[in-house]
Amino acid sequence: MEHPRPVEYHRVLVSDKRRIGRGILAIVLLIGGMQVFALTLTAIAALVDTAIGTEARAGYTPLVNAAGAFSIALLIPWSMLIQRWLYGVRGGSLSSVLSRFRFDVFGRAVVVLLPVVGLVQVAYYWTPLPQTTFSWHDILLLAATALVLTPFQAAGEEYGFRGLILRVVGSWTRSSRLGLVLAIAVSSVLFASVHVSTSGLLNVWYLVFAVGAAWITWRTGGLEIAVVLHAVFNATQFVIDAALQIDPTVATDRTAAAIDLTVLIPVPLVIGAVIVVAISTRRTGTALTPTPTPEGAPAQSLSV
Repeated sequence: MEHPRPVEYHRVLVSDKRRIGRGILAIVLLIGGMQVFALTLTAIAALVDTAIGTEARAGYTPLVNAAGAFSIALLIPWSMLIQRWLYGVRGGSLSSVLSRFRFDVFGRAVVVLLPVVGLVQVAYYWTPLPQTTFSWHDILLLAATALVLTPFQAAGEEYGFRGLILRVVGSWTRSSRLGLVLAIAVSSVLFASVHVSTSGLLNVWYLVFAVGAAWITWRTGGLEIAVVLHAVFNATQFVIDAALQIDPTVATDRTAAAIDLTVLIPVPLVIGAVIVVAISTRRTGTALTPTPTPEGAPAQSLSV
C-alpha cells in the first residue's frame, strides 16, 4: 500500500474505508495468538521439566521462563503476518516509516538508555526483596534467558501493541490526531489488560509505560526506541532477579496485596524519555513515510 503523500506511523493502514471489523479481527488474532503461543510452549516446557525431574518453585523453572519469553517474541513475525494477510502491507513496514529497522536510531537509544535504566534499577532494588536459593546452573540459565530472549520478548510486545494495534486503531478515523489519541488509548489499555494485574498501582505503571512508548513510536516514526526502553528495562530487571536470587513467587505476583509504591519508581524514566524525544525532534517534527517519487527517482523522507 503506497500513500499519495507522506503519512505518520499510525496512519500507514489508512484507506478509503475504515475497516473497523477487519481491525478488530487483527487485534483478536494478535492477542489470541499470544495466548496460544504462551500456553502451548509453557505446557511443553513443564512436561520436559517433569520428565527430567527439574525442581519447580510454584511452576517456575528456567525452562518455563525461557518458553514464556520465546512465546511473546513470536509476536514479531505473527504481527507482521497479520498485517500482511489482512491489509496487504508487508510485515517489515511495522519496524518504521522507512519499512526497515533503523539500527542507527536503535544504537543511539541503547547508549543513552542503558546507564540510565541501570541507575533506575538500583533505586528500584534498594529495598530488599524476599530471596530463595537457586542452583548455580539455574542462575546461569535465568541470566542467559534475560540477556538473549528477554530483549526479543520485549520487542514482541512492541511490535504487537505499539506496532500492529497502534496502526490498526489509528486507521479507524478520518482525523490523524483523533486516530492517534484513539490508537494510544486502545493499545495502552489492551497492553495493561493482558498483564492481568489486580493492582491499581501496577496498572498505572503499565499504562504510563504504554502511553509513553506509543507516543515515542509515533513521534520517531518507528519502534526502535520503544524496543530499547522495554528490552533494557526488562532484561536488567531479570538479570538482577537471577543474580540476587529473588523469590519468583514474589517477583511474579501481580495481586494488589503484593504491590506497593516502589512499582512507580520507573515512571520518571518513561516521562524523561518522552521529554528527550520531544526536544530532539522539535526541528524535524514527526517522522513520516517517504515521499512517493517517480520510478527510478530517489525518495525523500523525514527520519530521526
